[in-house]
Amino acid sequence: MVQGLVAPGGNAVPVTPVAPAELPARLAALGAATERWAETTRFAAEPGKLLLVPDENGRLGHVLAGMGEGEFLWALGACPDALPEGTYALADAPRAAHTALALGWALGSYAFTRYKRRERGPARLEWPAHAERARVEAVAEGMALARDLINTPAEDLGPAELAGAIEDMAAQLGARCKVIVGDGLLAANYPTIHAVGRASTRPPRLVDLTWGDEQAPKLTLVGKGVCFDSGGLDLKPASGMLNMKKDMGGAATLIALARAVMALKLPLRLRLLVPAVENSVAGNAFRPRDIIRTRKGITVEVGNTDAEGRLILCDALAEAARERPGLIVDMATLTGAARVALGPELPALFCNDDALAADLIAAGTAERDPLWRLPLWPPYREMLKSPIADINNVSEGGFAGAITAALYLNEFVPADIPWAHIDTYAWNGKTRPGRPEGGEALAMRALLALVEQRFGTGG
Repeated sequence: MVQGLVAPGGNAVPVTPVAPAELPARLAALGAATERWAETTRFAAEPGKLLLVPDENGRLGHVLAGMGEGEFLWALGACPDALPEGTYALADAPRAAHTALALGWALGSYAFTRYKRRERGPARLEWPAHAERARVEAVAEGMALARDLINTPAEDLGPAELAGAIEDMAAQLGARCKVIVGDGLLAANYPTIHAVGRASTRPPRLVDLTWGDEQAPKLTLVGKGVCFDSGGLDLKPASGMLNMKKDMGGAATLIALARAVMALKLPLRLRLLVPAVENSVAGNAFRPRDIIRTRKGITVEVGNTDAEGRLILCDALAEAARERPGLIVDMATLTGAARVALGPELPALFCNDDALAADLIAAGTAERDPLWRLPLWPPYREMLKSPIADINNVSEGGFAGAITAALYLNEFVPADIPWAHIDTYAWNGKTRPGRPEGGEALAMRALLALVEQRFGTGG
């Protein structure tokens, strides 16, 4: 059940989304008293601003919600917390916008309540008449799951708990799930996942979920599941470690995507691979200048133990490529360099297929869930050279960190398999309509639209 949305029941207060250009006509339709009230309160229909209009009895009679031109998704995102508790109903909105408006309300109704009780419940919206309820539910429930996982501290969300969340999802939606744990990773030839996670008292693991018709076109998702990153022996400073509970944000986002794919019954064969580890410090921690032979057979010199995400991903990507799926997507909170280049709200996209990149960028624009493409610039591969191994996991110096990380991963994906790598922040640094401060499944909606475009919609 989607939080904040209820079945129609009557006696609901109407809510109308309005852009600044539409405001004079909307106010005129509501009467002179409302026009004077808007002037008194200086309401100009700015995005996220609300005008609460009283009725003749002094009760709340109508709400106008400011929005940007055509920006229906977030038009009602502030309403669940900003409006008085009660039930509201959409009024005077294009039927084509009903799904976006309902989703924005649902996303704005989210709160992380595991450790602190919510002071009040969200205001409720009656389901808009023309909303695609299955889609709203699939996206909102998936994003709520991702937000919960990212927001949960590492004490309560280690590799076992992250794997357990995927196993629970598999049981709910009819998927198959297997987990390889601890030294079993060595026996199964996942050496880099084992190396990164072996120093923790909580053993590393690889979670492998499959769903759908085995003969259908294949989509494989690979998510970085570092439940906490101390940096390893190349220890992070306190400031850099503070928010590392979110270092499994790439995995959480792809868990949300996988959940939506299954809930919508898209016609594909889905595989989700999540290497889940904690990068800790102990006597058996992997060390700078160690050399690891990866699942693919490529030898890697460890230039820095704090570049652990690409190490666990490379073994999972090698396994993903073995089946030669029609599309591989990996997502990771991989580099600070991507945030320096693009900031916290814009995930960096790297892609070995121009058509795929163009489709994903277009999907992100349409879904108000943007990405920005950065190049897999071949000349920078030289920065990853090692004199004694096939590749180093980091480059020297501070240049092009996001690109060299992507180039490292590129070594483990055949060039003829369409592949997208997304370097995400997975976090809202401030609260905006529909997007509370905390964990966020950035690019999830863009990816879902791309997958539907490429594989078809469900039945």
